Order: sequence, then structure tokens, then C-alpha cells
Amino acid sequence: MAVCRPQGTHGHPQLLPRPGGPSGGAPGTGSDPRAPGERRGRAVASVVGIDVDQARRDTPGCAHVAHLNNAGAALRPQVVTDAVIGHLQREAEIGGYEAADEAKDALAHTYDALGRLLGCSPTEIALVENATRAFDMAFYSFSFEPGDRILTSHAEYASNAVAMLQVARRSGAVIEVVDDDAFGQLDVADLERRLTRGAGPARLVALTHVPSQGGLVNPAAAIGRLTRAAGIPYLLDACQSVGQLELDVTEVGCDFLAGTGRKFLRGPRGTGFLYASGAITETLEPPFVDLWSATWTGPDTFELADGARRFETWECDVAGRIGLGAAVDYALGVGLADIELRVHELATALRERLVALAGVTVRDRGEHLCGIVTFTVEGTGPAAVRQHLAADAVNVHVTTAASAQLDFPRRGLGEVVRASVHYYNNDEDLDRLIRSLRAL
Repeated sequence: MAVCRPQGTHGHPQLLPRPGGPSGGAPGTGSDPRAPGERRGRAVASVVGIDVDQARRDTPGCAHVAHLNNAGAALRPQVVTDAVIGHLQREAEIGGYEAADEAKDALAHTYDALGRLLGCSPTEIALVENATRAFDMAFYSFSFEPGDRILTSHAEYASNAVAMLQVARRSGAVIEVVDDDAFGQLDVADLERRLTRGAGPARLVALTHVPSQGGLVNPAAAIGRLTRAAGIPYLLDACQSVGQLELDVTEVGCDFLAGTGRKFLRGPRGTGFLYASGAITETLEPPFVDLWSATWTGPDTFELADGARRFETWECDVAGRIGLGAAVDYALGVGLADIELRVHELATALRERLVALAGVTVRDRGEHLCGIVTFTVEGTGPAAVRQHLAADAVNVHVTTAASAQLDFPRRGLGEVVRASVHYYNNDEDLDRLIRSLRAL
């Protein structure tokens, strides 16, 4: 499976300049002579095998909003909502423990589905509350000594960054931020140098695949090849990439991968997962355990659970986990290759149309770009833009420097508007965004 397409098929200029100065399958979608920024973007349905109309029929929210906040929380297919509500109803009818016993096969299926999605064994999957908990369960399992180096990138997410800062403060470990290359993504050559040269040993590479604050896609597989060759553990935050990009953990070469259900997988909120490679899991002890992740074998002894289960806890949202399995099934039914292609085409079309609008600057960087599109509007702050768009039933998000302290300040950015597309979005969704922006 391709993690990133070669430049030319999955690429885009680093920063677009302004002119002049299955229940579900997802897919089938022009250009007409409208005013700049109002013309319809390129048709995308002809190049992918997704039935977009069916995907929209499967998604009740499409009838109410142009939802361009998929990097926050995507609209769920009805089958996912039905799975969650169905289990909650059983809990009400027969009791929580009893409903969980009845749903054992459905819960087991969620592990199987995630294994198929990521190309790993179900025993290498831990189900947790969110991607941050997944990242932390892996990260805090490592022991750091004074001078140990943690290598990360400028694209790092706030929750991950503060965890690293806390560990560095406690242990004396050092956080090193790898340089960017000319495109703004992690510089693989600089990473290779830092893996073998430094004041202290490189202990861990921990970074974000796709940042929350832009469309960049870090070269995850190239990074994995270097970490494997150097024998350095590799923790990848795939919160914003899983569900919109094809991912295979063997090809990526990571030891851990953290993901969430609510974003591009279109699952319930409060669901997340951790891929934990069987090759490294048995060498690590989670930061905390309970009667599920460990067995109390005697008054003063315990044994950790085998496999990724040692990173879980017993109490959980059973309905949410069943819904997560339904969401993964839906994504697999649509096909991740087709999803990646359609998302790329939609995002490219949106960037082109935004660039054509006077006063709009697209802020995305990277050799390979994904479905997250960020921009600013001259003379109007991102929060005001978001409010204006919401009045026209267009959902976007505002990302601030508080979530991107290693990125935004050095680029002179305080906040940006974030529009994130998914395969069920159509040309009319993009039209509504552009029309609303022109009316500012």
C-alpha cells in the first residue's frame, strides 16, 4: 500500500501563490465560466470508483451542512450511528455487563477490522479512548535517562509536545526538533544524521504523520526505513492520516501508531486505538495497569497481559468500540486507495479555488498534501471567517498557534481557517464555501 504518492500524482506546490502578485460505498462528480473563485473545480468522480451519491445518502448530515471539518470530527455514516445506538439499547434492556457479553463477537471484530486496515495482527491492536491516550500509553512506556534524545518534527501536535516536555523535565532527556526540508516536511537527511550523531543516544523518534494545522504529509515510510536501520523505536501519530491515506504499518516501519475514530475514519467520538508491534511490546511496561492489562497472580505479584492488550484498561465505551468497528468496515468497503485519491482531488480543487479569491492566502506546506486545507483572509480574522461560514451552514475549524508552537510562530502565523474535505463531500459543498467567502 502506498503511504504517499510520488510527486505529480499526490503532490502540490509548497504554497499556492495568489494570481498576479458495503453498505456504503462512497463514490461518482466541472468547470464553468464563473467569476474567479466561483468557478466549479475539476470533476473528481470520473477518476475514482466511489459512489459519492450513495455515500451522501448513507450520511444524514450531508442534507444539513457542507461539512468541511473532517479533521475535527467527520459526519458518521448511518450504519455507525445504528451500531452505537443498538448496543446502548441492549444495555438499557438487559444490563451493561450482559450486553457486553452478548457483543463479544462484535467487539472482537473491531480488532480484526483495524488489523485489516493497518496490515497487522489483531493482537497488535489496543482499543483506547482517543489518539492522545494511545500516543501516551506508548510514549510513557519508555524509560529515559539524562541526555537521552527524543527526535520530533516542527509539525508536532500540542498534546504530544507537552508529553515530551513533561518527560524531559522529569528525566533530563533532550527534545530535538529535526529540520524541515525545502518543502516544509521533515528533512530525512537531517534525521539520518541525528540518529547517529549527538551529545547523547537517540532513544525515540516520535512525530506526527499529518499535522492538525495544515495539509502536509510527513514522509512516514522513509522515516521508518531510517529508524529500523538505526534500531531506534518509532512512534507515529496517525490521528489525521488514518482514514484518508492508505496506511500499512509494515511499509511505514513504525513500532507504534496512534489513531482516532472520530476524524477521517468517521467513527464515534471517544474512540481510539494503538498499534503496538509484537516485536517491541513485550519489552515495555505500560505507565499504568489494571486488572485487564495485567493479572494479579498473588498477594505481591502480577503479570502483564500478552500483546497490545497490556495498553488497555478494563472499563470502556462498549457501544463506541462497536461503532468504531462499523466505521472501519465502512471505510474498507469504500476502499482506502479510492478514498485517498478522491480526498486529494477534492483538496487540490479547493486550494486552486481559494487561491483565485482576492485576499485569500493558502497556508499549506509540503511536497505531498492531503485533505486538510488551511488559509487566511486578508482583513478578516479566522474566528470571524468561521462564524460567517457557519451562518451559511458551512463547517470549518480555526487552528491556533497554541496547537502549533513549533510551526506557526516561526512562520508568522497566529491562527488559520482549516477546511478539511472527505470523500463524501461534493462540488456543491466547495461551491458553498467559495460563495460564502466571496460574500465576506
